Amino acid sequence: MKIEGKIAALLEEKFKEEDFVDCFLIEIRLSASNKLSIYVDSDSGVTFQKCKRISRHLEQYLDAELWLGERYTLEVSSPGIGRPLKLRRQYLKNIGRQMEIQIKESDTTEKGKLIEVRDQEITLEQVRKFKEGKKKKTEIVQQAIPFEKIKKAIVKASF
Repeated sequence: MKIEGKIAALLEEKFKEEDFVDCFLIEIRLSASNKLSIYVDSDSGVTFQKCKRISRHLEQYLDAELWLGERYTLEVSSPGIGRPLKLRRQYLKNIGRQMEIQIKESDTTEKGKLIEVRDQEITLEQVRKFKEGKKKKTEIVQQAIPFEKIKKAIVKASF
């Protein structure tokens, strides 16, 4: 079994523990320089403490089994703002936030507030400005976007 599979299995076990039951794996990356990057998320948010405990858990196995040899770098973190969403579960925790969605076929970008996540699609609420005669008008519209048409989805930070 590849190292990524072994790590995923260890995390699956860890996520059964009471303090980690709302955690889920986003991505495992192993670089040529022996840097293992693990991205996890949680329905309630990922804290530094959770990342540290996950890291310690993995280090026990990495050190005992020497899966990466004696010299490696392990980094456990949340995906962070600005990184594309990969799982439906991530969309759910971001309802109410501003999103930027790149559409596959048209290569267009849609922006708006994520207001709903369904099995097959998300719904963005968008503010559209237009002119009607000499007056500028604003309307609020809702647009459903199927997951299969999403090339990239990023949560936009609002200050």
